[in-house]
This record gives sequence, C-alpha cells and structure tokens, in this order.
Amino acid sequence: MTSALFTPVDLPDLTLPHRIAMAPLTRSRAGAGNVPTEMNVEYYRQRAGAALIITEATQISQQGQGYAWTPGIHSDEQIQGWRAVSEAVHAEGGRIFLQLWHVGRVSHPVFQPGGAAPVAPTSMPVPGKTFIIDDDGNGAWADVPTPQELTVEGIAEIVADYAKAARNAIAAGMDGVEIHAGNGYLLDQFLNSASNHRTDAYGGSPQKRARLLLEVVDAVTTAVGARRVGVRLTPMGRFMGMGDDTPEETFGLVVDELDKYGLAFLHLVEPAIVGTDRDPIYDPRWDRIILDLRARFHGVLILAGGYDQATAERALSENRADVIAFGRPFIANPDLPERFRTGATLNVPDASSFFGGTAAGYTDYPRLLPPVSGGEVS
Repeated sequence: MTSALFTPVDLPDLTLPHRIAMAPLTRSRAGAGNVPTEMNVEYYRQRAGAALIITEATQISQQGQGYAWTPGIHSDEQIQGWRAVSEAVHAEGGRIFLQLWHVGRVSHPVFQPGGAAPVAPTSMPVPGKTFIIDDDGNGAWADVPTPQELTVEGIAEIVADYAKAARNAIAAGMDGVEIHAGNGYLLDQFLNSASNHRTDAYGGSPQKRARLLLEVVDAVTTAVGARRVGVRLTPMGRFMGMGDDTPEETFGLVVDELDKYGLAFLHLVEPAIVGTDRDPIYDPRWDRIILDLRARFHGVLILAGGYDQATAERALSENRADVIAFGRPFIANPDLPERFRTGATLNVPDASSFFGGTAAGYTDYPRLLPPVSGGEVS
C-alpha cells in the first residue's frame, strides 16, 4: 500500500516531493542583532529533507519582537544571515519559506523602541509571559505588561513593515513567506473578539476584525506575488488569551477571503493545541471548524498540531489536509521523513533545550546515515 505521506504535491511555484513539512519552531538561538548564525545555518541544513521548511517566526521590525534571541528580517545583516540559511537548504535539495511575525502585545519594553509599551488592538491585561534576557545575560520568563492601543497610523506602518519584510525574505533567497496570523500574536489579536475591543474600522464585526490581516495579505502578495505567500491561522486557539464569540463566522469569512488570492497554501493549527502543549479541555466538537475551513479553501492546506506518522497518514487519506507539518518530531529528528519512510525509531526531544542555549539539543541530535537530501526521501 502506497503511503500518502510520500506522494508529491504541487504548490503554485514548487513541487513538494512528499507531504512532511517542518512547522515553524521558535528556538531562541539567533546571534547579536537578532542575526542568524552558522549554528542556525547548520540546524536548517540538517532538516532540508522536509517537504517544506517553514522557518521559526521572524520579526518584521524591532517593534515586532517579543522573545529573546529570535531572528529578524528587517536589517541588512539579518538578510545576509538568512541568505546563508536558504543557500544551505537549497544546496541539500530543500525548500524553505520564512515566517513573518509581529508579536503585538506579547512583548516587553526591553524589546521595544525607546522602551515603550508593546502595541495591541486594545489596551488590556495580557495573560501570558515572554522570554527576556536577565541582568546576568540569561534567558528568563517575564510577565507581559499591559500594552498600548495601536493608532490607525501605527497600523499602517505595520502593514508597510510586513511588505518590506516579505521583500527582504525573497532577497534572502527564500522560496516564499508565511504570514503568521495565529498563536495569539498581533494579527490573531485583531481577529479575536476576546482581544479586540476596538470601535473603529479595525474592531467590532468579524469583517472589521479581519481587516488588518487582509490588508497585510494585500500588501505582502503585492510585494512578492501571491504564489509565494502562505498564511497560518489558529482558529479557536486559546493561547495568550485568545477566544472569539463567533469563530465559525470569523474564520469562515477570513478563509473565504484568503481563497480568492491564489496563495501558496493555508496553514491551520488544530484547536486541540495551545501554544506547544495539548489542550487539557479540548472539546472534540471544535473539530468541525477545521473541516469547514478545509471545504472553503481550494488551494493546498497544511495542518499542524500534535500529529504522529499514523495520524498524519489518516488525515491525508481522509482528505483532511494536503500536507502535515511536524514540530517537536523535527526538533529531535533532523531526518524525520527518512525515519518515517524506513520505520526507524524516533529520537526523543529534550524540552529543557527548546528555548535558548548552544548546539546541545539543537544541532547534535543523531541522524540516520548516510544523510538524506531534500529530494531523496520518496
């Protein structure tokens, strides 16, 4: 019986040799100036066997940063650092999209220009923590302060920052970009009624709450072409205080609009996942929204959220998705597709090394020999 995971699939501008994508994974290991280093180059090179790598979330501006040692794509040095990554991945036969990120309210004044408060759709307390550098130069979790409400002028600047960041990513040799509109960050904060209490053109109805995301999609697709743009959503997610009064209407409207662009893909995270953990109060009835959005979107759909090989095969065979993105399994198994193909035992990830640190728990996980390049797993 042919494995559904190892059949090719076409994006508008790329053919993926199989259907095992690498999900975006924040690892907090960028160098000075939030520039990717040789260690980051090696990390992504090792994982070039993925059908598609979606990079860790990458801030579009200084204002967009919310965690220590996360990379950016808004300076010449950062572009050069990412170019080394893309060249290494392409040399191994891989394909790579860079994820564009603005954290919005999930930040801290230590990251903000002039030490300002983070920005958000609405000024209100944030139920979460961020990862900063303490006085000793170590990573430390800190409470997120109450943010300031974005002005309309500030919103316009952010839209422009997304377009510039997308152009920078293509200049860095990326095959495309993914707009991060989920996981409780800025665009998700605007989408969800729990975090958006505005009364202007960017708040209130689902149409108004979706306005910023669609303006960003317009700007980015104009900048680099819709065929090189994906969008990630986390419908019904609860991470960082998210929640929506009418999620079926809100996300149905968003996906109907996204379907008009001819995007590279739509990337959805199963609502059973909150941040990096499985939701202990997951309601299985929430499953219907994923199936509804699948029916609304006529391009390639990527799903992520706690999949293993068996459940991924099932999701593909049931036409729930076209591609499955894996997170933690790719952390510990740089050659994950080859391990799935051969039935090899999987390495277990070391959670203590997920955020920050050295090559330990980052580029030192054992792989099968000989190394397998991006075009040889099928």
